[in-house]
Amino acid sequence: MEKTRTKVVLLQGQKVELVRRLFKEDVPEGVIVRPNPRVITHYHTYGGISRFFEGLAQGKLMGTYCSTINCEHRIWLPPRAHCPDCWEPMHWVEIPAAGAKVYTHSTTNYPGEGFELSVPCPLISVEIPGVCTKFMSYLSEFGEGEPYIGMPIKPAFRTENPTYSILDVSWVPAETLLPSGST
Repeated sequence: MEKTRTKVVLLQGQKVELVRRLFKEDVPEGVIVRPNPRVITHYHTYGGISRFFEGLAQGKLMGTYCSTINCEHRIWLPPRAHCPDCWEPMHWVEIPAAGAKVYTHSTTNYPGEGFELSVPCPLISVEIPGVCTKFMSYLSEFGEGEPYIGMPIKPAFRTENPTYSILDVSWVPAETLLPSGST
């Protein structure tokens, strides 16, 4: 059976080359190929850790700890809704960031979709005294030779027009003055 391959009807000015690339072959005559854009709004719940994101919008780092007698009463950041050791509900505590420093770092030139930051973007693992975990984030201000392991840092919060996402907190060198709207 012979296939006739001549013209593809395209809507909104798409090019034949694009269709060939997407379908990896010629499209038979008379077949209409058109874009079908979608806008999807995904509703996501933070559930038991919602208070963490509320805290970021208020300029606070909120972590959790377990008060069960057999647990070590460690502070977790990011928070846990339930203790990873005994599965009991955790308790909330505000975490002072004094003494925070860069534990490790990596720099990316493409942070990813929806992560619209300037590049290069230093991704950092933050060590905070009294917190048993390392907090992954990014350095929003940095100079030549920064970040470096052990670099003193402090949080910068997006309190004006917060996104209620992890992007409401970044880190800056500890001696940096924060702009208005940040805490």
